[in-house]
Amino acid sequence: MELTRLRGFQDLLGPSAETFTFIEERARQCAERHGFREIRIPLIERLELYDRSTGETTDIVQKQMYKIERPPESGATGEMVLRPEGTPGVVRAYIEAGLDRSDPEQRFFYSGPMLRYERPQKGRYRQFYQFGVEVFARPDPACDAELLVMIDEFRRALGIRLTVQINSIGDPVCRPAFRDAVLKFGLAHREEICADCKQRLERNPLRLLDCKIDAALVESAPKSVDYLCAECSAHFGRVKDLSAAAGVEFVENPRLVRGLDYYTRTTFEIISADVGAQSTVIAGGRYDGLVETLGGAAVPGIGFAMGIERLALALEMAGRAPKFALDAAVIAMGEPATRKAMTVALAMRQRGLRVEMLSPERKLKALLGRAAKIGARFAVIIGETELQKGVVVLRDLRASSQTELSEAQLAETVLAARTE
Repeated sequence: MELTRLRGFQDLLGPSAETFTFIEERARQCAERHGFREIRIPLIERLELYDRSTGETTDIVQKQMYKIERPPESGATGEMVLRPEGTPGVVRAYIEAGLDRSDPEQRFFYSGPMLRYERPQKGRYRQFYQFGVEVFARPDPACDAELLVMIDEFRRALGIRLTVQINSIGDPVCRPAFRDAVLKFGLAHREEICADCKQRLERNPLRLLDCKIDAALVESAPKSVDYLCAECSAHFGRVKDLSAAAGVEFVENPRLVRGLDYYTRTTFEIISADVGAQSTVIAGGRYDGLVETLGGAAVPGIGFAMGIERLALALEMAGRAPKFALDAAVIAMGEPATRKAMTVALAMRQRGLRVEMLSPERKLKALLGRAAKIGARFAVIIGETELQKGVVVLRDLRASSQTELSEAQLAETVLAARTE
């Protein structure tokens, strides 16, 4: 039997993995500049965590989660699942550590794989990678705006163009009226909506608004901003004012409700025009009741998650994907030269250079070809003659020229070439 990867999963080799790392590093740097600290959560959680947070009526819970069977001898109860998203696990960890009562105001960032059983397509896999942030105990609109500023800062670090869409979906005070209006709309169009939306009308009619099948129909559906109470309206106005004052360009999208049950007030999606149908690359919003829903104190929260695959596509389409640069390949001709080459390569790496040692058991012509193939800028050649003279040969593989240098000159010369 031929062993191949499962459908909807991918191997990340070389440039693909390097692009993921590039995005994650830029995201981490941005998060740390904004005072976030890292949290690492398990890949496996209890099913109940997502029933109570993500929502029983969502596609994630109903159709997309990977469930795990416990060994019969374990004696444990309750179903386990592979995490489909990050926020519920972070909230669970926050509560379990007692932070909701002992030190509520916290900022965390996380990264790693999530798993959902979806139909694979460009930019969407069954195992996908996210980088996310969560802020607790900050109910003020300045916090919402700061996250939008942070996303804009991250966008500039990647050098790509993205569109920020924002909306407010209200809170438990004003959302019931909006929910009732959407329910009436759905019932009036019951014969036109898809089968899934017919079921959603019975349990959570707001799901109708994020249905991809009925997207054209819901253009005429009620708008959440028309039902906001005075407090939610003032909060949303302040988010927009502060974001604009910080130079964040955004558009209001009155249909933006997000697909998860725990969101309140501010919601946002960051869109790329370059990645096809899966155009949302970052999404999030406020979830002021989630901590309490999961058994914690009444602590507000807000956060977002970014899809690494989709950001990688956006980078590629913009011609901004990073290119791995190998500074030098070290070539040793003979056993004594190999010993010397080891110390030369070590000294170069200690200066921050990327250096690969090539096999000493091949001919020079073949090794130079290999050095060019792996993208090395230079080849450092050490043979018997070089050992006797106390030098190395530095061959510029771009210019097809070479020169003799002392070891002391080698690293400085290669470092200087980085700025050319």
